[in-house]
Amino acid sequence: MKGINMLHHIGMSVPSLDEARSFYVDVLGFEELGAGEFERDPEIDRIMGLKDSAARAVYLRLGDAKIEMFEFSAPAQGRGSADRPVHLHGFTHICLDVTDVLGLHARLAEAGMSFHSAPVEKMGVRTVYGRDPFGNVIELQEIVTADPTDGEILPNDTPAMEGEAS
Repeated sequence: MKGINMLHHIGMSVPSLDEARSFYVDVLGFEELGAGEFERDPEIDRIMGLKDSAARAVYLRLGDAKIEMFEFSAPAQGRGSADRPVHLHGFTHICLDVTDVLGLHARLAEAGMSFHSAPVEKMGVRTVYGRDPFGNVIELQEIVTADPTDGEILPNDTPAMEGEAS
């Protein structure tokens, strides 16, 4: 789309910035770009749609991907809703492109990362979902024959579901 250049970063809220930094930098290998904090800044509150917010933040990079992490001390955490404020924890998942998912899976499992399963090969990739210390999902994906995000989501050999024409 004209005027939009690229995805710049992912923002996420975590309950412990120190624990997040340790996991993402020391375990996953992200580079720390900088850190900062804010408290009751009317301009930041206006941008985020919050009131009297306060947080520490760290900026991380892995290749071209950047993550902006916040540990909010205000407002207090609440229950999620359809109008989920940006300070609540979570995202669907982030995906890290890797060269040896089997070896990395073993190394990260040994370091304490939990996984939903062992790596699975499907649709041209070897992939596995795991969780950071706060339960956020991180996908490790090794492209074996094709990147599914470059085309069809379902492989051509997927059988038709019951009731569908084949």
